[in-house]
Amino acid sequence: MWSRYVALGDSFTEGLMDDIGPDGRHRGWADRLACALAEVNPSLLYANLAVRGRLLPQVVEEQVPRALALEADLVTLAAGVNDTLRRSYDLHASMTALDHAVAALRASGADVLLVAFGDPSRRSRVMGSVRERIRAANSATRAIAEHRGAYLVDFWGVAAFDGDDAWDDDRLHLSPRGHALATAAALQSLGLADDGWRTPGPLPAPPGPIAWVGGNARWAGRHFAPWLGRRLRGRSSGDGLAPKRASLAPPRCDP
Repeated sequence: MWSRYVALGDSFTEGLMDDIGPDGRHRGWADRLACALAEVNPSLLYANLAVRGRLLPQVVEEQVPRALALEADLVTLAAGVNDTLRRSYDLHASMTALDHAVAALRASGADVLLVAFGDPSRRSRVMGSVRERIRAANSATRAIAEHRGAYLVDFWGVAAFDGDDAWDDDRLHLSPRGHALATAAALQSLGLADDGWRTPGPLPAPPGPIAWVGGNARWAGRHFAPWLGRRLRGRSSGDGLAPKRASLAPPRCDP
C-alpha cells in the first residue's frame, strides 16, 4: 500500500469550491482521497502541489520535479482543461509533456493516476466550445496511461456529473458533491472501491426562461467577466500563490 502520496495539478486538484477543511482551505477530491488512503495505511504522508490556473506544461515543469524529490510512491496528475481554453492551445506539445512526466514518475517507481475529463457540452454551451479539444486530449491521455502502466480516471460521458449539484455556481469547478464523486472515482480506479459513484441522482427540473436569463446574467458578471479580464491582462488566478501542501505530512482529516 502507498505511503507517500503527492497530488499534482491545477484548481481541480487544489480543491477549489469544496468545503473548507481543517487547514482553512478548500478540501478537494485529492485531500479526500488522501484521507481514504490513510484509513488503509495510517502512516500515509501526503503533499498537494497543485496551484489554480496552472497549464499542463507548467505542472510538468514546476511540480513533477518536486514529486520526484519527495520520493512519492503514488502521484495523481490532473491538468489540461486550462490549456484547452487558450487560443494558442497545442495538443501535441501538451500531451508530449504529459507523456514525459508520466515516464519520469514511473521510472522512479511511483504509481501514477491520470484523469480524462468529462464532456463539457453536456452541461454548458460556453464550455462546449472546447469539447473536441478535451476529447482529443482524453484520447491521448488514455493512450499514455496504457503505454506507461498508469491508472486512469475517466469522466467522459458519466451522467453522475450532469446535475447542477455537482458543480459550483461558476460552472467550472466542482461542488462538494462533485469532489466526493471524483474521490469515489479515484478510489475505484485504484482498486479500492466499486463503481457505484457512476449512478446518477435525479436531475432537477430545468429553470424557467426568466430564471435562466437571470442566472446567466449573474454568472457572466460574477465569474466570466473576471476570468476574461485576467485573460486580457495575461494574468492567472494562481499568480503568486504557493502550492497547497508543499511538504509531506499526515493528511488533515475531519474527526
